[in-house]
Amino acid sequence: MKTITEFPRQIVEFPDMAIVMPDGCRLSARVWMPADAEQNPVPAIVEHLPYRKRDGTTARDALTHPYLAGHGYASIRVDMRGSGDSEGLMEDEYTEQELQDACDVIGWAARQPWCTGAVGMMGISWGGFNALQVAARQPPALKAIITLCSTDDRYADDIHYKGGLLLNENMGWGATMLSYSSRPPDPAIAGERWREMWLGRLENEPFLPAVWLRHQTRDAYWRRGSVCEDFSLIGAATLAVGGWGDAYKNAVSRLVSGLTAPAKGIVGPWIHKYPHFAVPDPAIGFLQEALRWWDCWLKGIDTGASRDPAMRLYVMDSVPPRDWYLERPGRWIAEQSWPSPEIHMRRLALGDGGALSESASMTRSVSIRSPQDCGMAGGEYCAIWLGPELPGDQRDDDLKSVTFDCAPLDAPLDIVGGPVVRLSVQADQPKGMLAVRLCDVQPDGASTRITYGVLNLTHRGGHEFPENLPVGETVEIVLRLDDIAWRIAAGNRLRLAVSSTYWPLVWPSPEPVTLTLLQGTLDLPVRKSGDGDEWRFEEPEAAAPRLIEQLRKSSNSRTVTRDPASGVVSLAILDDFGETRDLDHGLVTASSARELWTIDPEKALSAQGETHWSQSLSRGDWSVSTETSTAMTSDAEFFYLKGSIRAYEGGELVFQRLFDESLPRGFL
Repeated sequence: MKTITEFPRQIVEFPDMAIVMPDGCRLSARVWMPADAEQNPVPAIVEHLPYRKRDGTTARDALTHPYLAGHGYASIRVDMRGSGDSEGLMEDEYTEQELQDACDVIGWAARQPWCTGAVGMMGISWGGFNALQVAARQPPALKAIITLCSTDDRYADDIHYKGGLLLNENMGWGATMLSYSSRPPDPAIAGERWREMWLGRLENEPFLPAVWLRHQTRDAYWRRGSVCEDFSLIGAATLAVGGWGDAYKNAVSRLVSGLTAPAKGIVGPWIHKYPHFAVPDPAIGFLQEALRWWDCWLKGIDTGASRDPAMRLYVMDSVPPRDWYLERPGRWIAEQSWPSPEIHMRRLALGDGGALSESASMTRSVSIRSPQDCGMAGGEYCAIWLGPELPGDQRDDDLKSVTFDCAPLDAPLDIVGGPVVRLSVQADQPKGMLAVRLCDVQPDGASTRITYGVLNLTHRGGHEFPENLPVGETVEIVLRLDDIAWRIAAGNRLRLAVSSTYWPLVWPSPEPVTLTLLQGTLDLPVRKSGDGDEWRFEEPEAAAPRLIEQLRKSSNSRTVTRDPASGVVSLAILDDFGETRDLDHGLVTASSARELWTIDPEKALSAQGETHWSQSLSRGDWSVSTETSTAMTSDAEFFYLKGSIRAYEGGELVFQRLFDESLPRGFL
């Protein structure tokens, strides 16, 4: 990544600009803008987040916001109400208050003497979500957005539920937010009120894993804020960006095909990061691409952005399976319209003896009863921490599944889109699930997960009104796997693997289930293979990185163990984010997270998850820290969630709070 230190316009930075909401709540914003903006006004770009601009997103903010400001924008990074250095309380994600605050920030920015009145909104993950939701509220000044690693469907495609199954990330990310949002503001910004603000947050901290688990179907809670409910509400020009290694890849296709406003999509090989510093490589000149978008829609300059292809996708080449990649070979393709007429569906059938071909057929049924630890090679649901989080070699999970293989390919095969699996199955329990993985099998037998999908079989007719399975009767299942762009090399085999469990990605069914598979087909979205890139991005640029002193290095590990006596399988995850001192304002920050997921392969109700987060902040004689924990178990009828917050000032315990919730399982 090339560091840019001189820009067309000189920059001035405001570490704490007050934005007062109509109810008097003061939001704190860090703002970069051209030094002469009051004489020569510029459009504004808003990023509205709960992740703490002072010490949370500082590294990426330093790369991004000064760059935009230096090219003629007021770049505004706002701490949401109840987070970072802003006043107020945070109750949940994407609340009416959060979205209204964002609209008020946009209106405030448009009225400033340094602003032309045109505003854009951008963000990744939470910031990408609320950019879409705010755009659907149509604040008059909002002309364009850039949404990255986000979704249009809060129920079906976020960190809570997938295919109607409970993602363990519901607890995992809820635990992360418990830790993130229980930290105080910086006294250097908040002044003497910092402690009062901190204690107010701690006393009102929501236990989000339980909040989300109370809504197990696609009810009004999830429909609110799901912009797929009515794409026509979004009038802002939308650039949607995703990564094949990220959990939120599917929304890009739906946004580009569904929005009536101008919309373009980019999906690269990346995990959950901005693509100018994301991995795996190739990174792209995302900030130059963003400027083309902003210049077009906020300044009215013909940059060609409005005529770009509808979708620019990176087709990844076959590689041996690893749980981490620094680089992925492949090529960029460009589709002028989406859905693309260049992509057609090729149907393969499941056959006797594990065959997968156009002419195969099943004359004998196959039983599927996977051990509860099938899925241990699945990696993280959302790879984000730059550690060994990607799906590894799938051979062990393949052995715990029913698999169907095609013959070695005579020529490369490019899959671009979401494969669709249709299965005829019977179940011996009223509740059950299935997981389907599409794998790329190397000549030596190594198996790489291309894409996958999971389904709660009680949700086979939809996510609003689940129904028990009719035991012993045949039901028809249609499951769309996640979007992907992948080239299977000549000589490799395509494998479809079907299992009745997928731990620890999703919580298991209340009872072990035997599925009987009677028939099945796989529809592959296939595009003609070609050579060379159809689109070229500029090399990545960014502003100068923030200056820090590294006091403790970061580290990541994932360890799977099996107890030889009990047979219990454990996944232990350690993410130590290290300790640093910010050389700009002197704040010392440290954090670490530990997760433990355990299960007995023979007992569905043995599933357990627990997390522990440590956070500390200090400067001179001032120091605070928090310890937060969550834990989850279940029986056949209830989920049991526990949590705690312990807050320390100068080493002394100043606050303690415990959470204890029992919630009905419903159809999970």
